[in-house]
Amino acid sequence: MEFMSNLQHGLDEQKPSLFELLSEQQLAGLIPPSLRYLLAVATHRRPRYLLRVLNSFDELYALLMLAVERHYLQTYGGGFTENFYGLKRERVLRIKGGEAPRAARAAPTLMRETLRLKERDVWKNLAIMVGLPYLKRKLDESYDIHVPQASILGPQYNRNVMPPNATIRERVIYYYKWFLRNIYPSINAAYYFSLLAFNLAYLFDSTKYFSPFLWLIGTRIRRMGQADYRAIALAEQTPSIPPARPGSRPGPTNSIWHPTTFTTMVYPRLLSSLRLLLPTSIFALKFLEWWHASDFARQLSRKATEGLDLPPPILSRMPTKKPPHYASADSDTSQDQSQLSNPTPTNTVSLSAPPPPQSTSTPSYPSYAPTTSVQPRKPTPPISSTTHLPILTVPPPTPQTSSLCPICLNPIQTPTSAQTGYVFCYTCIFKWVDGVHERQDAFMAHRGGEERWGEDSDDFESMDEEGEMGNGQGREGKWENGKGRCAITGRRVLGGTEGLRRVMI
Repeated sequence: MEFMSNLQHGLDEQKPSLFELLSEQQLAGLIPPSLRYLLAVATHRRPRYLLRVLNSFDELYALLMLAVERHYLQTYGGGFTENFYGLKRERVLRIKGGEAPRAARAAPTLMRETLRLKERDVWKNLAIMVGLPYLKRKLDESYDIHVPQASILGPQYNRNVMPPNATIRERVIYYYKWFLRNIYPSINAAYYFSLLAFNLAYLFDSTKYFSPFLWLIGTRIRRMGQADYRAIALAEQTPSIPPARPGSRPGPTNSIWHPTTFTTMVYPRLLSSLRLLLPTSIFALKFLEWWHASDFARQLSRKATEGLDLPPPILSRMPTKKPPHYASADSDTSQDQSQLSNPTPTNTVSLSAPPPPQSTSTPSYPSYAPTTSVQPRKPTPPISSTTHLPILTVPPPTPQTSSLCPICLNPIQTPTSAQTGYVFCYTCIFKWVDGVHERQDAFMAHRGGEERWGEDSDDFESMDEEGEMGNGQGREGKWENGKGRCAITGRRVLGGTEGLRRVMI
């Protein structure tokens, strides 16, 4: 692994190889999605308390890593994952070549203190380690949302037009989306190209900087030496609690919640314990990945249930009689024949038989089989809980039309799911939730019943106040066109068009 790096600089033992740095970056990139996944699983159990935390995960993670990375830079001289690989960060000397090999061999401790990151250098590195990844994640997320949306909908449906009397917020959003569509792809390409160029230059010992951003702040990554480990061991020693000053008020100064005790003893130990948590969590995640991917877990669960002899389920009560409305015509005929063979009046009591017990239950009436088929009820549209108006919806798909879009009744293009679980064409459901679909406009303008609409508008015309068709008046104020709602259920789509999700097939 270190052959290529040592091929050009075999004498520099403190220079890490390119593969070590790439492994460190890969490990640092796996931490945010792993924490987000664990938080998402916990949010399903406690959504009331954790939903806001999950929605603000990027900001909270940036604040958390700001505290963790600052502690590790000040204590260990390197980042959280860099310390796991035995790496550190140091300043570059402003001399010719940037190296002082004789001074490093003669006085390693003095050289370490000279190249150690100052407070200003710590904040520069924090901007590169925390601020830059956070900004990159937010820009990538915004790009993935807005740019494919414009490319799929096409130029004929372009909402990114600045209104004539735009506010400051609308102007900022307009220019931000314009930046994402036109400028950010070039910046993103230049970003990755510069990383590739510096990686190749570092591999062939043409530069001391692994990244262009480290070159900007004048910091490089090195391996930790004996002087670094001695300094770290000295810094990790437990500081003693200062004695109380004479005449001060007595109190529980040795409590862990005391500000002095917490900042000098508990807080550093808590952050330093993450060094043990990182390899443990990596082992646990790899074990869970192997457990779910291998066949060992299924075989173990199958063997555990082989010796179990489960009895058949026992039903407490089985219905013995059919409901009255399901009585057949044959039973009614036999009952009538028995009554004709025994012509006892219904208003008399037999003396040979004991009187029937009196019951307070509701008397049963003879049931008769329906002579005609029951007509199914016509579907009624959902009613809005705020405006109390019927909401325009489309029929749900049937097993025969499951591959068609419920809105346009054509094969689904770019499948997109609403929060209710139904799948539509991306263009159809986007325009429907936005309230500008052609089907909505035609219905609200009293032009319903067009071809391929899937329902007859006369079925819903009874909900109108006038109840007349073709009177030239629209349905404004009598119906809701389904804006912001699912096209089938009529339920609100949280987030509007931002709440739609593409379906990967």
